[in-house]
Amino acid sequence: MATAAEVSEYDTEELERQLSETRRELFNLRFQLATGQLDNFSRVNNVRKDVARMLTELRNREIAEAEGLALDQLPAHRAAARRRSEDDALGRDKTTASERRAAAKAVEQEAAAPVDDDELAAEVADDDGMGLAVGDPVDGPDGEVADDGEEKS
Repeated sequence: MATAAEVSEYDTEELERQLSETRRELFNLRFQLATGQLDNFSRVNNVRKDVARMLTELRNREIAEAEGLALDQLPAHRAAARRRSEDDALGRDKTTASERRAAAKAVEQEAAAPVDDDELAAEVADDDGMGLAVGDPVDGPDGEVADDGEEKS
């Protein structure tokens, strides 16, 4: 089974040749599975993962070529590229995993923070100056002021 590091060391032609051989092996394993001749069932999953690694590497190279990057500038994997773009956006050289976790936790806590009803009502009243406080009279449908939801007669 090839690791991602081993796959990335192949040049493109060799990688495509290896992919073709691995797909042929996967076909043969599936055929053996269907006919009941396969002894090592885990081999099918391992070969499928090898195919996925090779396809991923080819796609990364395709993206790098479209972006004008050299082969030595390719990220080890897509997560590394995402982190690099986040670091660039933050103006940093590099963020650590603990910094990324802390930032994600802060966002989650802010989203899950309970809302204080009195504070929310005060913000609404301050926003447009037209906010109503609890117990303020409200005009009814006929223009009459209603107290506690009852119309005056």
